[in-house]
Parts: sequence; structure tokens; C-alpha cells
Amino acid sequence: MNTTASIARPASALAIAGALAAVYILWGSTYLAIRFALESYPPFLLGAVRMAIAGSLMYAVLRLRGVAAPTRKQWINLAKLSIFMVVLSNAMVNLAETQVSSGLAAIAVASMPLFAGVFAMLRGRHPSRLEWVGLVVGFIGVLWLGIGGELSGSMLGLVCLIIAPLAWAWGSIWSRDQDLPEPFMSAAGQMLAGTAWLVFAALLHGERFTSVPSFGATAAMLYLVVAGSIFGFTAYIWLLHHVRPALATSYAYVNPPLAVLIGVLIGGESFTRHDLGAMAVILVGVVIITMAKARAAAPVAEAVPVATTDAADAARKRAA
Repeated sequence: MNTTASIARPASALAIAGALAAVYILWGSTYLAIRFALESYPPFLLGAVRMAIAGSLMYAVLRLRGVAAPTRKQWINLAKLSIFMVVLSNAMVNLAETQVSSGLAAIAVASMPLFAGVFAMLRGRHPSRLEWVGLVVGFIGVLWLGIGGELSGSMLGLVCLIIAPLAWAWGSIWSRDQDLPEPFMSAAGQMLAGTAWLVFAALLHGERFTSVPSFGATAAMLYLVVAGSIFGFTAYIWLLHHVRPALATSYAYVNPPLAVLIGVLIGGESFTRHDLGAMAVILVGVVIITMAKARAAAPVAEAVPVATTDAADAARKRAA
């Protein structure tokens, strides 16, 4: 299904600033919220509970508003996609944060656009010279992050935080050729399908609740549902229809440093110069790639203003 959408009438600067602040702050804070929720919720069960609540609420509201339910073929595609977007990405971040800091997880996940560029290249889309520069710079940062810092001290964290952005990137690229519902229903369907996979993964991992989750951990879990999966996603979809994709997707290089700052100020986390230096290099690579894509899309945008498929893919991915 083609997920392009026309940009609506111009919005006020205040509304745009508010939506951007919501995406930046809400999504930037989810990494620390995951760490707090993990104090009582096992990683895969945390994902299952979060996705079940958020997916059910979104699905019910969409159906009440008259949005068509996914077809049988679309449900099958959503089930496949949720393996990458929910289990091998979101749940891997949960698992990684049992051993590494929330800010470090955010830094590693920032490499997703780099892997997306590689997968797009493998599927026949050749990067421009500027994109090549961004890919090289970004992957130097990824190597820097994995060698000699906190992440190198946790094999589980390292493996999970390599799998997560790889899965996000591949799922985003793979989904472009699939028959999927519109973005909101696609996100709801992915969360519902992903819930089943997460429960299965939790059983394999031997997870169970041995006591009633604490109030603080449950509050953090509900924050992930409301702030991360519902409000943040709604603000992002609104941005896709009112601003250029390059601005809407700017969360990709704003969220990591914000997550680090939130982790330090609220979570009491600390970071070495090694980790911060690697983050800076990764984000420079991501910014270069974003600029290259914006430059390439400019002639098309002048003729027909649209929200790009990349942006729609990012919407489905980040909601989960």
C-alpha cells in the first residue's frame, strides 16, 4: 500500500513547535521510562503489556471512527512486520536496558537510519555522494561506540542494540512493498500482532510475574503506552501532514542527546567521553544523510508536496 499523503493547509508556528516538542520530549523520555518499568516488569512481558494496551486502545478508537479493519492479507503482513518492529526492535531495547543505561540504548538506536541506507542500497537504491559520506561517518561512530566503552562490557546489551536498529531498518524497507493499512491502523495492528509474539518470547525466556508490579514501574509502563505509543505517535503523524518530512523526522537526531540528558538529570546515569563522542559522530552521519535525502526530494516536493514513504515508514516503526 502506498503510504504517501498530501500535506494539509499550513499550521501555526505555535502548533508546529508544540508537536515537535511532544515528539522530541515524549519519545526522548521513553528510554528512561523503559528502565524504570523494568524494575518490576520482565523485558518481553513489559513489551507485551504495553503493546496490548496501546494497540487495543488505538484499534478501538479507529474502528469507532470508521477506519476500515485490516484485510486478511494485511493482518498477515502486519504479523510478519511486527516481528521486526516489535520483537526484534522494541523488545530488544527492553532486554538491553536490563544491563546498559537508557541513554546508551538511545545512542545505539540512533544508528537505525544508517542501516536503512544500507538495506535500501541492497534493494537497488544507490546512495548519493553525500549519503555515502553520511554512511561512512555514521558507521565510524557505531564502531567507536562498540569498542572500548560501556557497551563493550555487556555482550547481551551489545548484541541487542545491534539487532534493534537492524530490525527497525529492515522492517521499514521491507514494508514499503507490502499491502498495509493506513499508518494509524498499521501501528495498532502491529502492536496487537506483536503482543502475541512477545508473549511467546516471554514464555521461551522463562518470564513470569513473581509479585505485583510496583506503583512506580506500572506508572512508567503506562507512560510508555500513553506518551510514547499514543500521544507521541499522534503528534508525529500530525507533523507529517503539516511540515516537510525532513523536519518531522528530525527526532532521529534530537531524541538521543535528549535521552542522554534525561537519563543524567532524572535517572542519575553517567556517560564517558567515549560514549558521548561516539554519539556525536553517529548523529553527524544521520544529519548528513537526512540533508542528502531532503536535497534529493526538494524538486519533487516543489511540484507535488507529499510526505515521503520514508516518513510514513518511520511513523509505523516509532509508534511501536
